[in-house]
Amino acid sequence: MTDYSADDHLHMQRALRLAEAATRRAAPNPGVGCVLVRDGRVIGEGATLAVGSDHAEIQAIKDCLARGDTPHGATAYVTLEPCSHHGRTPPCAERLVAEGVARVAAAMVDPYHEVAGRGIAMLRAAGIEASAGLMETEARRTHRGFLSRVERGRPWVTLKAAATLDGKTALLNGCSKWITGAQARLDVQRLRAENCAILTGSGTVLADDPQLTVREVPVAAQPWRVVLDGALKTDPASRIYQGGRTLLASCVSDAGRLAAYRERGVETLALAGCAGEADLGDLLRQLAARGVNQLMVEAGAGLNGALLRAGLVDEIVLYLAPSLAGDAARGLFAWPALTDLADKVRLDIVDFGKVGDDLRLILRPAA
Repeated sequence: MTDYSADDHLHMQRALRLAEAATRRAAPNPGVGCVLVRDGRVIGEGATLAVGSDHAEIQAIKDCLARGDTPHGATAYVTLEPCSHHGRTPPCAERLVAEGVARVAAAMVDPYHEVAGRGIAMLRAAGIEASAGLMETEARRTHRGFLSRVERGRPWVTLKAAATLDGKTALLNGCSKWITGAQARLDVQRLRAENCAILTGSGTVLADDPQLTVREVPVAAQPWRVVLDGALKTDPASRIYQGGRTLLASCVSDAGRLAAYRERGVETLALAGCAGEADLGDLLRQLAARGVNQLMVEAGAGLNGALLRAGLVDEIVLYLAPSLAGDAARGLFAWPALTDLADKVRLDIVDFGKVGDDLRLILRPAA
């Protein structure tokens, strides 16, 4: 096992911050960060660009050269093992060898089948000291979307919800504006911007006619909007089908019924196993096949509950307003009635804090 110094951790922390900032633009590739260091001094840094453009290592090398320096003899801190195969771009491991770096410290091995340890092997074969495992836990968090798609065949799913302290999302008449305050709503915009796609259900479209676009925060490209509408109940004129890329997932395959949506530029996806209800696992697999690494869910109790029951929710971001709506109001998750508290859904609190006047909890289903 490699022993890493305090300086190693410091430089990898910087690389991870670069990776976080690149995650959305790089998808479906991983948003990798790279920092070049020699004699304790940073001489270059970079992060992955959009698909088909430079990877992090190449950006860091270009930055180094632009500073009038050279990567020769440097240590490269990379949040994911350098690639070893020819894809849309040449292998990064090959370029690091050519530039004469002395050492490569990667946070983790790339599980993608075209790499999977081959990058580290290529570097070592060239006489470069190469290792993986520096801050791997943090790197797995940073690359969670890419890792989920590669290792599990589905996106990382973040379910966002907002409720009163007694767990109500709307009144029985459907009124839900606004449960939370302006700062919490702005935080939701930031969360949308971090995800490749946003999933909602037909019930939310019918009740709220949402746009589900990113507003008030900068974003390189709007997330893909995905509507789960098994029976085609939604109006093709709904706002979610306008002004952006939208995917309609349905159990209906009849071209005549889908024509009104397709005429508006909406892409359609046929779901498997719709005898009873839509196969949510199939939906997520098809989204992963389309390059969706991170999926955000903004839906009603029905879809929220179905995803949670199917074990398809990785994280819940819950905004709680300091107010009460009473018993006669809508809840967060549609769930069968329990007869024993031992059957309740257990969640782990990952993080919590105030956003304006509201609380924000980050939760994960307990193992």
